[in-house]
Amino acid sequence: MSSFVDRAQLHAKAGDGGAGAVSFRREAHVDRGGPDGGSGGHGGDVWVVASTNQASLIGFRDHPHRRATDGGHGASKRKTGGTGSDIEVPLPVGTVIRDHSGDLLCDLGEEGDRWLIAKGGRGGRGNASFLSNRRRAPAFGEQGERGEERWLQLELKLVADVAIVGFPNVGKSTLISSVSAAKPKIADYPFTTLEPHLGVVTVPGGSGTDPGMDFVLADIPGLVEGAAEGKGLGHEFLRHIERARVLLVLLDLAATGGVAAATQLEVLLAELGRYQPDLLVRPRLVVGSKADLIADRDEEVAIDLAISAATGEGVQTLIGRLAELVVAARAEIVPAARAAIVIHRPFPEQITAQRLEPGVFEIVGRSAERAIGLSDLTDDQALDVVLGRLRRLGVDRVLARAGAHDGDEVRIGELSFTWYRYGPDSSLEPGAPQDEGARPRRGKGSK
Repeated sequence: MSSFVDRAQLHAKAGDGGAGAVSFRREAHVDRGGPDGGSGGHGGDVWVVASTNQASLIGFRDHPHRRATDGGHGASKRKTGGTGSDIEVPLPVGTVIRDHSGDLLCDLGEEGDRWLIAKGGRGGRGNASFLSNRRRAPAFGEQGERGEERWLQLELKLVADVAIVGFPNVGKSTLISSVSAAKPKIADYPFTTLEPHLGVVTVPGGSGTDPGMDFVLADIPGLVEGAAEGKGLGHEFLRHIERARVLLVLLDLAATGGVAAATQLEVLLAELGRYQPDLLVRPRLVVGSKADLIADRDEEVAIDLAISAATGEGVQTLIGRLAELVVAARAEIVPAARAAIVIHRPFPEQITAQRLEPGVFEIVGRSAERAIGLSDLTDDQALDVVLGRLRRLGVDRVLARAGAHDGDEVRIGELSFTWYRYGPDSSLEPGAPQDEGARPRRGKGSK
């Protein structure tokens, strides 16, 4: 079973907020003690962090769930519940995060990049927070807000300095194993490499003032004609070439696969251009492999260097040439341009009304669900608070635009109530409760 996984799903569940307490001060010699219920603690957040300690997404293949802890409930004497602990989910550098519809949300391109993937729920306020001149003894508090929960798609694009591109069985794995500590599977049949491999190549310095350098070399599974359209393994692995600073196009000079070197080069460049046109302007080195198997080199194909990974011919020269290209490519990167993580933010969430069936509407929106999160909706004071919140959020206008009429049923989360826009008394504002039917009521599935 392969240990390299470059596609996975992540289910993130932030912690729920703790509930606010409903409590009244009860002490000796304290007459009519007021409300002293404390607020609940906030739920923990879920963060993703780019880490070089992760090489693939295999940890999410069988266990995609990550959850933060919930906030503690409030208590008497105005005690606030504990805050839930955040969790950090380490992901390999180069991971792209998309939502369930495939829209790009975040690109973790550098080590240490962080993104808030699920925000914890707010803690509910205790009844002490609702004390006012109108409400001297509030007997209700807020429920804790539920933490965000979402499924996300993870896609890994390897970050390497040099990507080896070539037909199957041209010697890519043999080359990377000879210049680094990587140990890919090597055999004499096509598509031996079924997963990308990374190797670190060390270039020694020339003097005491020149410490040398390291660069990362990636062995990409073989490409064939039609790879950009999904033929062979190209559709799965072409994306790993996107982030490489330098391309090493490796050609089989001996044509052991039955395809001439000139044809190989033509097909490879055509497939790269079809997949992503800017790959053709990326710095590249065209190298012929298996030079030890031919007596006369084909002059029809223009190559920069001929090597034999089996005998070591030209390998050190190749490393020197690649090091020069990598240094030049790294120098062109402007640090300030990558100062912040790339985040593709969706539009701010709005309150919307959806018609479920004739005469039944549902209000969708986190702020609306938060507005009804009180512990006791049978309390008249609590109902007044809920209706005032909904009115300020513009729920009346949203329902009117959606075509709701007096007497229609409106659902928000687990709450169900009958809606009236105008009452018999025209002096009342739209949305004000006219009778018991206009107030949130308990019903099937209601809170």
